[in-house]
Amino acid sequence: MTESFTYVNGILHAEQVDVARIAAEVGTPCYIYSAERLRHNYKEFRDAFAGMDIHIHYANKANPNLAVTRVLAACGAGADITSGGELERALAAGIKGQNIIYSGVGKTEVEIAAALKADIYQFNVESMPELHAINKVAAQMGKKTAVTLRVNPDVSARTYKKTSTGELGTKCGIDMVQLEEAMALFKTLPALDFKGFQVHIGSHVYDYEPFREAFLKLAELTHAWRARGYTVERLDLGGGVGIPYDGQSLAPFADYARTVRETVGNLGCQIAFEPGRRLVGDAGILLSRVTYDKQGHSNRFLILDAGMNDLIRPAMYEARHSIIPVKQSGAEQTALADIVGPVCETSDLFGVDYRLPGVGTGDLVAILQAGAYGAAMASTYNGRALIPEVMVSGNQYAVVRRRIAIQEQIDWESVPDWANVATH
Repeated sequence: MTESFTYVNGILHAEQVDVARIAAEVGTPCYIYSAERLRHNYKEFRDAFAGMDIHIHYANKANPNLAVTRVLAACGAGADITSGGELERALAAGIKGQNIIYSGVGKTEVEIAAALKADIYQFNVESMPELHAINKVAAQMGKKTAVTLRVNPDVSARTYKKTSTGELGTKCGIDMVQLEEAMALFKTLPALDFKGFQVHIGSHVYDYEPFREAFLKLAELTHAWRARGYTVERLDLGGGVGIPYDGQSLAPFADYARTVRETVGNLGCQIAFEPGRRLVGDAGILLSRVTYDKQGHSNRFLILDAGMNDLIRPAMYEARHSIIPVKQSGAEQTALADIVGPVCETSDLFGVDYRLPGVGTGDLVAILQAGAYGAAMASTYNGRALIPEVMVSGNQYAVVRRRIAIQEQIDWESVPDWANVATH
């Protein structure tokens, strides 16, 4: 737990608000975010690089909720986006185009044009065809735009295989052996203004040594291309810094900051970061109620009203979140239980062998570290509603996304007349 989610008189509180009250008034399941924790995390990140010329661009993909983004924007954060939709969200949250970085391997010409219209800070370019596409659209619009090249440093992030993006064979970035060809294109693409290099080796990286290896390669590139007459004024170090999930340990964030200073801190470059999970991960919980306490032949199951459609990380990555009771109990330790959801497959599993004293049917539990890649990756699988999101600040709270009911989802759809015709 963090200082923003603590027990007060035996009841879990989000800042100064009893989460059982939120459950009663909003319903479960729901996400709860702490504005205070968001501000704390941003300040900690910013202050770790005091004295350096840094830009912090919140990775909108981690949690695109407008209220979350607005809180971080008020602290000074820009945005890192990966789609036209995220561009619209960042702008709607009050982030100016000049504080937006556009990443991602599949930018369409329509999305590129929208980003150029918004006058974004830079494109992180991941392929040579993309260089041509941005140049084409920018030239048609009479603009010249800043770009950095995302390089693939061939560094293992030592994290989940599905979120490791810095090794050869992944779709992300330009391989080092292709960099010469990519750099040569700037002589023939006049609408592009080369600014520097970017690297992002993966998500939830909790061993800082891969960062050191990748950043040293950026430093080598900077020296090499400066020696050839190129101006390298920006280095974008991406994101990926992990947070401690259940049972995990993580080196102090100061160690990451020291890694940055020791590898690229003396190059005279503007340094950009794209943190997501680091800013929002521990600022959110998933609040859920136990529907059934089921005792099988060999396993006990606590079946929640939240499912993998609400939080897919355990099913997709085998991630293990901390799970705690909302009401502390004086009961002796109870039998181990598997914490599962209502969705009709065995991957709908939040974790095995949890011990939650005093928790049974009807009781509330909180799944911690759920602020990142929770609601952002939610679905309506099994015909389930998109659940509410709530933000707390001090002793007040607000629903910042209401429940999207099934009837509303049905209303999105239409049935053509010919669907009523039976064939034999």
